[in-house]
Amino acid sequence: MTSIEPKEADPEIPDIIVDNTTGTTYMKGRFFGKGGFAKCYEITDTKTNKVFAGKIVSKKLLLKSNQKEKMMQEIEIHRSLHHDNIVQFYGFFDDQNFVYIVLELCRKRSMMELHRRRKTLTEPEVRYYMRQLMLGVLYLHEKNIIHRDLKLGNLFLNDDVQVKIGDLGLAARIEYRGQRKRTLCGTPNYIAPEILNKKGHSFEVDVWSMGCIMYTLLVGKPPFETKSLKDTYGKIKRCEYRIPTHLRRSQQAVHMIMAMLQGEPSKRPSVKELLNHPFFSCGYMPSSLPVSCLTMTPRFDVIENEDSLHRKPLTELNSGANRMTTPNKGNSGSPSVARMPPRNMHEERLHHMQKILCQLVKINPNVVLDSPAEDQSDPALQPLFWVSKWVDYSDKYGFGYQLCDDSVGVIFNDCSKIVLLQDQQNVHYFEQNGIESYYTKTNTPSHLEKKMKLLSYFLRYMTDHLMKTGESVQRDCDRLSRIPYVTFWHRSSKCVLMLLANGTLQVNFMDHNKLIICPLMQAVTHINEEKQFRTYSLETIEQKGCSRQLLGCIDYVRKKLRSLIIMENDKIGH
Repeated sequence: MTSIEPKEADPEIPDIIVDNTTGTTYMKGRFFGKGGFAKCYEITDTKTNKVFAGKIVSKKLLLKSNQKEKMMQEIEIHRSLHHDNIVQFYGFFDDQNFVYIVLELCRKRSMMELHRRRKTLTEPEVRYYMRQLMLGVLYLHEKNIIHRDLKLGNLFLNDDVQVKIGDLGLAARIEYRGQRKRTLCGTPNYIAPEILNKKGHSFEVDVWSMGCIMYTLLVGKPPFETKSLKDTYGKIKRCEYRIPTHLRRSQQAVHMIMAMLQGEPSKRPSVKELLNHPFFSCGYMPSSLPVSCLTMTPRFDVIENEDSLHRKPLTELNSGANRMTTPNKGNSGSPSVARMPPRNMHEERLHHMQKILCQLVKINPNVVLDSPAEDQSDPALQPLFWVSKWVDYSDKYGFGYQLCDDSVGVIFNDCSKIVLLQDQQNVHYFEQNGIESYYTKTNTPSHLEKKMKLLSYFLRYMTDHLMKTGESVQRDCDRLSRIPYVTFWHRSSKCVLMLLANGTLQVNFMDHNKLIICPLMQAVTHINEEKQFRTYSLETIEQKGCSRQLLGCIDYVRKKLRSLIIMENDKIGH
């Protein structure tokens, strides 16, 4: 009888990583995500304390010669690039088990996460992102490099919300004028027709992909997306897509998209020509964006460089499906005003959240005795904003809270709301009837004097008495910011439940566990007593299970939401 050899365990990535060629030592930090062959971690140079992204590939996955060649080609191309809109390559090395690539860390993830949170963007934002993307692609093309896999998931964002083109795994050099590549490559929703038709391709495929990206940002979905790969490829080959009615009002945007999405590659404009397109000059283009725009529509009633720009109405600047409605702009010194979502919005969101959790619990996911493996988590889905402190003073005034970016807000007992942004200057006030007004700390009207004093009191109390949940690297202090303030709260003997304006639900349990549920990202974040974050997609929980503690928290929130919905319905009935 033959014995079965036990499967050799995969080697673990060491906590201390040493580059023997330079003597540099890195400390492995938090898990950042995975994709393809690689896992990504934050790694810190122990001498300089600089933090990088460490892309780590097991040598077990590079056994075939073509896999090694592909990786070395990616490294060879990437290390030659130095541009503000391309992820910076710092070096690579290996040890017995792994290859390590040291890259610029883009903490704000990719534009795919932005798309999932926001769906559609305003035109000023699209100008901002597309210009940076095109500057990066122009640099590549001038270096005779085609990216060949431009898509939202490969466009990364740093702490300053600047675009960084990454993942050059499919990039190729054009060796001589007129050369056409023949490899079938790319991502279905962004792939150019000449690649599918195997006619040979060159720089024009990147222009096509940028057309798909711009369309997706403005419309909310890719132009050729269908339920099947066959149908998607068919539409791409026929160049068959639809311009929605709301987008037709923007002639320059439509013209630019149609110029890029032409079936004949030779008819597409070059990147240099696109950078001179009237779309970039026909309306406002911000020089920077706040972090809050990754989850909330920015406010464009206040414009930077006002002396050199026309001050356009908020309706025009916030064009698109995600805009605020019924805006009005007062004279100098008056607040800027916009209509916020209907008051019953929180009821709809609670109902939707409860439905999601019911479906999850109904599946009855497996209970994992230990905490799920690190690589089962999905840090890219982690919330950008959460409540770090709260205080209930509703017996007299209301409910106060502080967000992770140090913005402070109060929901008063009369159902009005006020928020002081992180910069300690900009104030947003929300009346009971849904009108949203913007002030600065020095020009708030006299009727808000008492509420401003109460806001200061809440801020002082939380600063002096409460501990903050987790650390944040948010830098959200410019005037375009609109943060996801708390719209609804409920307290019981076991938890405090808070609903944010971006649809995120946070539940703080009295045993110091916390749950943050984001229906847009289809994810749940668990923060334990030690303030450790773990974020899981709902799909992963369904397929691979979760800890008993997490499942218990999810089921409790499901039941709590059901009782709250019944309570709200009873109020309406009476």
